[in-house]
Amino acid sequence: MENAPSPPLISNVAIALNAVIAVVDGDHPEVLCVRAPLEGEKRDLALPYGPFDPERHRTFEIGMREWVERQTQVTLGYVEQLYTFGDKGREAPAAALAGGKGERVVSVGYLALAPSPAELLTADALWADWYSYFPWEDWRGGEPPILRDRIMPALDIWARRGKTADVREARKMRVNLSFGCGGFGWEEERTLDRYELMYEAGIVIEAWRDRETAGLEPPQGDIPGKGDVGVPMISDHRRILATAIGRLRGKLKYRPVIFEMMGTSFTLLQLQRTVEAIVGFEFHKQNFRRSVEKSGFVEPTGESTGETGGRPAALFRVDRAGLKDRAAAGLAIPRLRRPGD
Repeated sequence: MENAPSPPLISNVAIALNAVIAVVDGDHPEVLCVRAPLEGEKRDLALPYGPFDPERHRTFEIGMREWVERQTQVTLGYVEQLYTFGDKGREAPAAALAGGKGERVVSVGYLALAPSPAELLTADALWADWYSYFPWEDWRGGEPPILRDRIMPALDIWARRGKTADVREARKMRVNLSFGCGGFGWEEERTLDRYELMYEAGIVIEAWRDRETAGLEPPQGDIPGKGDVGVPMISDHRRILATAIGRLRGKLKYRPVIFEMMGTSFTLLQLQRTVEAIVGFEFHKQNFRRSVEKSGFVEPTGESTGETGGRPAALFRVDRAGLKDRAAAGLAIPRLRRPGD
């Protein structure tokens, strides 16, 4: 039996480290951003990032933590690896970020959670509401107008421009699945699917910018005015952020990670508002309260607070023993109304 051929050596590969650091501040889910120091370009916002240095960084996570602290002066707590982004073509303009032109850039993304926004000690870092990047994802006030007025009409144009009947039908089905149309319900975890479909259809600025940078024809589709479909980010950082949001939304249902984002004590209403901010829609208050009280994740502190504006509300804290026993369980999410219904 012949020996299997050795894998080809790949040269000019740069490994970049990216971090999505998420908190909920009141009713606002926020992500830590930096102003990208790119010469000759508008300083669009970016996720904290930097190249992996095998001489200095023993692990990817150590390198990621070092870059975050260097760029933002924030020390991370809980982190988990999110995804590895290595698609060919994503290096335009990301190669410049890793310090070398013409390199194939592979990004290792991490998700970090914290109970509150850390104080920022540098002017180049800021906390930004993640719905400024994805305004179509926030259904807490009903269907987002941008979805009805801008995005869906543009996607309809894109679907109808398919060259064959099969392509047109496939595009229509993708739109229905991603955006909960045609009898399909809205699924909050499909954040990345929706963004990637909009990128392919030429509805987000990054699609036009990236193709221009690569010397390609503009995407087929009608794009609304710049800024009308969310704030752009450098490189594919908005794609990485969409991946993190979808991962966190889904994970709430099968892991108690939400308590990494809560303070030492909290009311059940504060817990509800935090989860609602992340998933982007409102819950049935009493059903949510009952599901939390039965979960075994929390216990009353015996104290109350009047900060809610009404009568004093009972304070709770995480039941660490219950959290450990039920580490493979999440919270029930009782929707008040289902988006798209």
